Amino acid sequence: MAPRGLAVLVFAVLMAFPAIGGDYWTDQLTRYLLFGLFAMSLSLVWGRGGILCFGQAMFFGGGGYVMAALTMGLVGGGLAGGLLTSTYIGLLAAVVAAAVFAALLGYFLFWGKGLAGAYLAIVTLAIAFMLEQLIKSWYALGADNGLSGVPPLDLGAFGWHLELWDPAPRYYAVLAVVLAVYVGLDRLLRSPFGIVLTAVKTNPDRAAFFGYRVLWIKLVTFVIGAAIAALAGALFVAVDEFASPTLIGFGLSTEVLIWTALGGKEMVLAAFLGALAVRVMEGYLSESLGDYWILALGLGFMLSVVLLPRGLIATPIASLAARLRGNRR
Repeated sequence: MAPRGLAVLVFAVLMAFPAIGGDYWTDQLTRYLLFGLFAMSLSLVWGRGGILCFGQAMFFGGGGYVMAALTMGLVGGGLAGGLLTSTYIGLLAAVVAAAVFAALLGYFLFWGKGLAGAYLAIVTLAIAFMLEQLIKSWYALGADNGLSGVPPLDLGAFGWHLELWDPAPRYYAVLAVVLAVYVGLDRLLRSPFGIVLTAVKTNPDRAAFFGYRVLWIKLVTFVIGAAIAALAGALFVAVDEFASPTLIGFGLSTEVLIWTALGGKEMVLAAFLGALAVRVMEGYLSESLGDYWILALGLGFMLSVVLLPRGLIATPIASLAARLRGNRR
């Protein structure tokens, strides 16, 4: 885990950003924060749980479509005086739907000896691909065109409404969610559950020998990761005001793997920063290198895997943490 002092510094800088970044970059960073939240979900599942999910975007995009369908009134919008179009209900439904789907899917994936490694990656990739094709042919959800005009985040309650149109308030609302999820994950991974999770990832047979229920530990981790990814996707479509089939498929699933690996898959903060760094760099690389920026990103990914397998960001953080611990001793 990253030192807590470093996490405080990172989020303090993010809190101060709108004062110096301007409306454009504040709006852009709002989206990048959600991609960072998405990377946190994969860091938990892959980096800490050892579950190589190559279709993590199916939860991100699925959560986005649930949010869009409900808040746009496509599903029972007139019921209970439009209660189902509420931002809160949309977010809750997205998280619950992803968690239930992940629980059912994970139960079959991990049953018995379960799938692992490349087999698990291929199966999750195939499921994500099928879901993307399903959305593309589902005309009620916009098919290939997606859903545009998704309502913005509305933090109203008891007849009072506050729609987050302006970049700064929307940024701080998203940052608050990201911070809350990070603190929750940090506490979870430092708890006895986090220690057992490390044991299950390192040697599942030995963990099972000592009485730990490996299937359920993996399943809980998979479900939590799916719920976080769905939350990120639901917030993303509300910020972007658009839901697209590309949010579910192979492309985004591959990108989040690259973000997480470059940052450091075993460190949630590093994965989060990796997503932010890559998204910012993509803007500059696409301007200077044109279509070749993807090759540059792929080359950086391969060099990171070979030279710094712990991640470009996680490696120096881990070294700093080790030095601090040594000085205290």
